[in-house]
Amino acid sequence: MSGFEPIRYHHGEVALTGRLIRPAGPPRAGIVIYPTIINGSARIEQAARDLAASGYLAFIADFYGEIPADFDAARPLADAARADTGYFRQRLRAALDALRGLPEMQGLPMAAIGYCMGGAAVLELARDGADLAAVVSFHGLLDTDRPAPPGVIAARILVCHGDADPLAPRENVLAFWKEMDAAGATWHFHSYSGVKHNFTDPASDLRGSDMFGYNASADRQSWAAMQSLFDEVFAAG
Repeated sequence: MSGFEPIRYHHGEVALTGRLIRPAGPPRAGIVIYPTIINGSARIEQAARDLAASGYLAFIADFYGEIPADFDAARPLADAARADTGYFRQRLRAALDALRGLPEMQGLPMAAIGYCMGGAAVLELARDGADLAAVVSFHGLLDTDRPAPPGVIAARILVCHGDADPLAPRENVLAFWKEMDAAGATWHFHSYSGVKHNFTDPASDLRGSDMFGYNASADRQSWAAMQSLFDEVFAAG
């Protein structure tokens, strides 16, 4: 397994830098990882390392072209990127194109995973009909102002959700299910009782907010669910 390598790409006039980590042997597939609102963390880097160790080319996308100092600094950057859903989807697709353009990706399938804002991001890519084998959302927001039309979603969808997440309440869950059914999507939804937002990140417990909380069991179970899905969609032959 390699270390992280910067990969520079663009969305329009915005210069972006992703980070790539390669597996030790030939890759099974390419995975784009969309980070949280702060555009990267130790948890996101560990996810990339774990994917590379499992045989995937792992690419951490760049939301803004910069790393904000903290959550307060990230909010205006996120608001600007997400102000128009079409624009946001183009920003997300730029990362897919950056990974797909690498020589070692030729002929390989791709998937995308995301955390929090990144979890919402991969669902927007699925709704937009991105050519992906699968998308996996970890504690991502579920609502959108551009629901998926029938027949557009190509990716298998896995959502790993904390049932006590105030940022994605039960009414949003039910609306998401209805949207996916109306779109004819193939979807899985894993909901963990009593689990809060950002449940995959041990640093959540340091945030000092009742909205956030690490849950080791949900973290393990959601990662195992992702691995199981990838084993199925990327099965040899």
